[in-house]
Amino acid sequence: MLRTYEEINEKIQKGQVVVVTAEEVIDLVREKGVERVAREVDVVTTGTFGIMCSSGAFLNIGHTKPRMKIHEAYLNGVMAYAGLAAVDLYIGATQPAKDDPLNKVHPGEFRYGGGHVIEDLVAGRDVLLEAYAYGTDCYPRKKLVTWINLRDLNEAYLFNPRNAYQNYNVAVNLSEKTIYTYLGVLLPRMGNAGYSSAGQLSPLLNDPLYRVIGIGTRIFLGGGIGYVAWQGTQHNPSVERTERGIPKGGAGTLAVIGDLKGMSPKWLRGVSIRGYGCSLALGLGIPIPILDEETLYYCSVSDEEILAPVVDYSHAYPYGTGEILGYVTYAALRSGTIKIGGKEIPVSPMSSYSKAREVALTLKRWIQEGKFTLTKPVAQLPGVESGVRFRNLVERPVETNVLVGR
Repeated sequence: MLRTYEEINEKIQKGQVVVVTAEEVIDLVREKGVERVAREVDVVTTGTFGIMCSSGAFLNIGHTKPRMKIHEAYLNGVMAYAGLAAVDLYIGATQPAKDDPLNKVHPGEFRYGGGHVIEDLVAGRDVLLEAYAYGTDCYPRKKLVTWINLRDLNEAYLFNPRNAYQNYNVAVNLSEKTIYTYLGVLLPRMGNAGYSSAGQLSPLLNDPLYRVIGIGTRIFLGGGIGYVAWQGTQHNPSVERTERGIPKGGAGTLAVIGDLKGMSPKWLRGVSIRGYGCSLALGLGIPIPILDEETLYYCSVSDEEILAPVVDYSHAYPYGTGEILGYVTYAALRSGTIKIGGKEIPVSPMSSYSKAREVALTLKRWIQEGKFTLTKPVAQLPGVESGVRFRNLVERPVETNVLVGR
């Protein structure tokens, strides 16, 4: 053990802390070695900026007069979930506007959805709330139409069930037609490829075995301060890994929470994905305390050492065959061209490496200026030894006479 959280925070408060980004530490380790750098550096900051579909926000609008127990609600025409307490709502990032034609005329545009509502709130814009109820003795009101603004809400916090995926697929299209996916428009016959990750800057790729990132870790979220609340949905530590411990595909994920009132539309943007849907692009960064040499070793990983699986999104992905066409490094991905089966393919990201770098640099500055201290996790995320594994749904037959949906 080289240092503790308490010692690092004391150095932050005294303005003596040494902080570098996950990108900067790579060259330092190449020049000086792990042992020396581990003794010189207190914190390494990470960052990512990309589309994170499993995101949303809880809102409390305050009680009306007379009181109302909301049963159905819309924010700028986007349905919010109202199955909570009387005036609590949850707006999901991928919920489309009620009148959106969706993919009826393929490919759909998905011009406005939950992610855009959240951006509008963070940007300080008024949002139209339409709410309906069936009425009760203690909550008699049945209809509410009003403008709401973030500054007037009691609570408004981002709660994202699955963010910061630890590695992910590279998507290609082996079919004879163009397809539309969350990793972009894919041309036929492997005409191009798409991916989404900050690679060597990405938080969980710098802590591959979840040694320091855990429940309660303070993070940069949407331009404000947030926390890791739990392991994310689909957290899957039991995947194949390299000798360095880096997963060779989608593995760990994080559930995160943070106050919307402290966030910025620079780091939280509603997005429309042609032919697929609407979502939210988000900036997220995590500081890694260098407690020992092993921690520093893991967060000096470079793009040349991180492998991503190439998957056909015209058949293997949608039908869940599990087939992988090969692996490519993030160094190759960032070069703009990868080679699969002897064919060179142009590749483009759905995430922004430059903005991921800016997240890591912003977090570095906050720590140096004493505006951001580190928190010790109250519990660890399930790791490789936990046996936790993602499972697909096992479908079971249901009698048609019990169905209540359409």
